[in-house]
Amino acid sequence: MKYLRWLLFPFSLLYGIIVIIRNWCYNAGIFKSNSFDLPIIAVGNLDVGGAGKSPMTEYLIRLFKNNYKLATLSRGYGRITKGFLIASPVSTATETGDEPAQFKSKFPDITVAVAEKRVEGIEQLQDSHDLIILDDAYQHRAVKPGFSILLFDFNRISEPRLLLPAGNMREPYSGRKRAHVIIISKCPAALTDQEQTIIKKRVKPLQHQSVFFTSINYLPLHDMDGVITDTVIDDTTTIFLLTGIANAGPLLSHLKKQTAHLIHHKYPDHHQFSLKNISKLADDFLACTSQKKIIVTTEKDAQRLGEQELLQVVKKLPVLVLPIGIEFLNNQQKQFDNLVTEYVREYRKHRPVH
Repeated sequence: MKYLRWLLFPFSLLYGIIVIIRNWCYNAGIFKSNSFDLPIIAVGNLDVGGAGKSPMTEYLIRLFKNNYKLATLSRGYGRITKGFLIASPVSTATETGDEPAQFKSKFPDITVAVAEKRVEGIEQLQDSHDLIILDDAYQHRAVKPGFSILLFDFNRISEPRLLLPAGNMREPYSGRKRAHVIIISKCPAALTDQEQTIIKKRVKPLQHQSVFFTSINYLPLHDMDGVITDTVIDDTTTIFLLTGIANAGPLLSHLKKQTAHLIHHKYPDHHQFSLKNISKLADDFLACTSQKKIIVTTEKDAQRLGEQELLQVVKKLPVLVLPIGIEFLNNQQKQFDNLVTEYVREYRKHRPVH
């Protein structure tokens, strides 16, 4: 597969030319990049796959939700609906996409919206909100956010920077210049100063860009209703892991530290689980002779398990959900918080009065 991707390199060159021309047109003002009279924070990455955008968006929600009328705006990847839509407490992943459904489930008091055209979404939200967080919007140049947070997955930081389809990059590495903050996510908690220095040299931040390092913080398991359980995983536990995420590597590593008995039902990112998929999981689980066995999935995957046609099977299974958060290394959380809150505070102080 690795060698096959090299055969796609000519197509990557063509893709790169198209992206470079597109970005140049936005930078030159030929294509319009819209600004708005309220603070807008964009979270994204340069490559495809999971770099921890959702945990970062949730971190920002927690940081601001008590002091501002807050909205998140996503494309709503994988939904069957079209256009602008505000999620309700009973919205499903099919209606809004899995990540927006997750945001609404965890933070019912904020506005969670989806729209393919973010400009139209912001126009719908701006008059009734103080702050908008754009999830996975780094390449959405039609909007010019006031503050951009760019994430790089620590586990992929040394990979070749090849554009799609030969590589994983959505745009050339020069696109990092638009970021205000760069975050290296999913780092080992014990990452040394020397290792951080090497990574910074690899990333090559500009003078105005602050670089932060974060690690994954695995939180207590809870059931499908959100109730924290007292389940203890040890070396006698057999875990059936169900994932439909871009990179399950860190999760696998975390669980393998607790038990060697791990059976992974792996599907592509944003996979819409079918009744056949879940029935196979149920059959494998019931056939397992282990005295202590559980099913573990991620928060994002749990949203797609809540579809009506799956619930009859899912409810009969001991499915547990493993939430994640982020932790800043080097005691830099306060520095990051100050940077982003100062942007919001200053923008609102000088916001035009209509």
